[in-house]
Amino acid sequence: MGFRFPAIRRTSLTARQGTSKSEDIPKGYFAVYVGEKQNRFVIPISYLNQPSFQDLLSQAEEKFGYDHPMGGLTIPCSEDVFQHTISYFN
Repeated sequence: MGFRFPAIRRTSLTARQGTSKSEDIPKGYFAVYVGEKQNRFVIPISYLNQPSFQDLLSQAEEKFGYDHPMGGLTIPCSEDVFQHTISYFN
């Protein structure tokens, strides 16, 4: 018997300049933009239930409100902090 953990996909904005097509995002996932370079991560929606991820969402709300410059959800922290936070979810 094995366990399957959700995968996190990282895509470079330069490689996908301006794309936010829903067909790029599998069902049950959503895209966030993180860090100075606004790298795109496709993460499972189950992360929304995690208190530490909710803290990141609160920071995004305080900084951007509901007007996100990338057209998607922008998380105002470094990539290292983001990856460290979500590493505990697996």
